[in-house]
Amino acid sequence: MPHPKKKLTKAAKGQRRSHHALKAINLSKCENCGKPIKPHRVCLACGQYKKREVIDVTKKLPKKEQAKIIKKKAKEENKDLKKIQKEAVKLKKTESKKEDKKEGMKSVVRGDK
Repeated sequence: MPHPKKKLTKAAKGQRRSHHALKAINLSKCENCGKPIKPHRVCLACGQYKKREVIDVTKKLPKKEQAKIIKKKAKEENKDLKKIQKEAVKLKKTESKKEDKKEGMKSVVRGDK
C-alpha cells in the first residue's frame, strides 16, 4: 500500500477539498403560475415552457379535478371577453360624443338653430 512521503498540511487538504462543497440550486419563477422551477425546464405544476403549453397536466389528474380546471379556464375566457366588450362600448360612446360635437360646431358655423 502506498504511503505519503510528506505530511499533508491542513491548508493543502482544505484547498483540495474546496470543490467538494454542495452548491445551492438556482431556481427561477414560472412565468405562468409563479412556482419555483429550475431554469430551462418545463414547469411541472402548469406544464408550460416559454409561455407555451408543452405538457397537458390535466390528463394526469382525476376527472373531477380536470372538470374544475376546464371550468376555471372557461370563466377566465368569459371575463376577458366581457372586458373587451366593455372597452368596445366605451369607444363607441366616445366616438358618438365626438361626432355630436362636430355636428354642433357645424350648425354654429352655418347659423342654424
